[in-house]
Parts: sequence; structure tokens; C-alpha cells
Amino acid sequence: MYIFNKIKRIAKYVLVKPQPQTVIRAHITPLAQNEMLRNRCALITGGTSGIGLAIAEAFLNAGSSVCITGRNLKRCKDTVELLKSKTGIQGASRIFCIEMNLQDISCFEPVVNEIVSQMGKIDILVNNAGTPGFGESQEEKFDSVMSVNLKGTYFLSKVIAHYMRDNHIHGNILNIASSSSLRPGDSPYILSKHGIKALTVGMAKCLIKDGIVVNAIAPGPTATPMLHANNANLYLPNNPLGRFATKEEIASMAVILTSSLGNTIVGDIIYMTGGAGTTTVDDISYSF
Repeated sequence: MYIFNKIKRIAKYVLVKPQPQTVIRAHITPLAQNEMLRNRCALITGGTSGIGLAIAEAFLNAGSSVCITGRNLKRCKDTVELLKSKTGIQGASRIFCIEMNLQDISCFEPVVNEIVSQMGKIDILVNNAGTPGFGESQEEKFDSVMSVNLKGTYFLSKVIAHYMRDNHIHGNILNIASSSSLRPGDSPYILSKHGIKALTVGMAKCLIKDGIVVNAIAPGPTATPMLHANNANLYLPNNPLGRFATKEEIASMAVILTSSLGNTIVGDIIYMTGGAGTTTVDDISYSF
């Protein structure tokens, strides 16, 4: 009986023994404060959190004025105060916010006019705002995802492009695409990002003659509140790189692409995916 009980205890220990957790941290050196975007004025949609917030901070540190948009004005204002504290910029001379719903296309021209009246101009547009929609089959959700991710991006870009062209502004439009644009299209989100991929190339072809440079960044799984709450551990076993991307990595690339360093990069999509989508599409499950 003693031996039997001992074997049971050993077996129980082996079977339920906590497995050591794999911890991966990325040692990222963000761009130091610089003047790569000095005297530029950027409009960043969805700038209150995640990648949009990181891009806003990086742009401010690169010398740009920034206006962020969101659907909740209080949250936008709180984000402006957060950015001021993180960058050390005082006053309202370089950081603004405005409430904007990408599903309300009728507001785009008045909002752009208001931003121009505050900042003096807009010569960078970052189409970052988006909404998830994986595995969704309801018509209402499908329409919402397409409206925000693709339709809103299309019409806001059109308003900004016409404004830049009419005012002889050699500017930049940067779309935040996704590794999903390389995946089989089984959800509204993936379909919308396929559309952003095509739109990026189409706008680039049409606008480069006016001195407007259009590109996109396609992040893979990124450590943002939407996907990943534990920023201390970036471990992601099904990603070829083995970890999440960080929003700071995405933001640094956004600075480069919208600066003079990116002038010869036209109609390109920079895939920052860790290999997701570019080397494999079997890292997630699919259903229809």
C-alpha cells in the first residue's frame, strides 16, 4: 500500500506539475527625439490607444504637430493630456484632438476644415482606426467592420488627398493594414484588410504625380490592449518570430515612412508580422 500511494503521489506530481512559462521580452530601442517630421502636421485616426497612440507619441517626438481622432471626446482629451505628460510638450500648440466617427462620412470635410484652422495644414494622414470582426456572420457586424475599416478610410483619404492636391501640399498618406491582407478571406476583418491593401496601391498610383506619397504598414499580432494585455511577456508560440510585435516598433516605422527618408517608397506595404502571413497562414484557425 505504501508503494502504491507513493506511485500515486509521483504520478500526480508529474501530471499536474506546473510547466515552466516561456517568457519573451523584446529589447526595442525606439527612435530618439529627432526632427524627421519637423514642421509637419499629422492627422491620426483612432489615436487614443494601441498603435495609433504610439504613432502619435513618436510623431510628436519627431517634431510633428498631431491631431488625434476618436469617437469619445473625453477619451480624446484625456489622451492629449497623456501625450503631453509623456512628451513634455506644454500648451496646445502641437497636440489637438477632435471627435470623429468614421461611419459618418458627412462629417469628414467639416472636421478636416476645423483641423486645418487649428494646425494650419494637414500634410500627413495616418488611417489607423479600425474595428475587429473575426468569425462574424451577422450582417450588422459585417457592415460595421466594412464601414469603419474600408469605407471610412476610402472617403477620408479622398477628402485629404483632394485637400493636399488643391493646396499643392506634398504630403503622405499612411494606411495601417494587416497581415490579414495575406490570409484567406473568411471574415469581415480580413476582407476589409484585403481592401486596404488594394486601396493603398491604387491611391499611390493616382496621387504620386501630385507629390502625395501613399504607403501602408501591415502589422502582425501586436501587443495592444485589443490582442494582448500582458506587455511584460511577448511570447507567442504560433508566430514564426515567437513573439508579439510592439507598438513602438510599428510607430518607429511610421515615422520613417512619412519622413523624407521614405519619399522613394511608393505604394508599398511594409509587413511587420514576425512571419505571420508572409511565411505561414496556418498559425490561426479558419471557419466560414
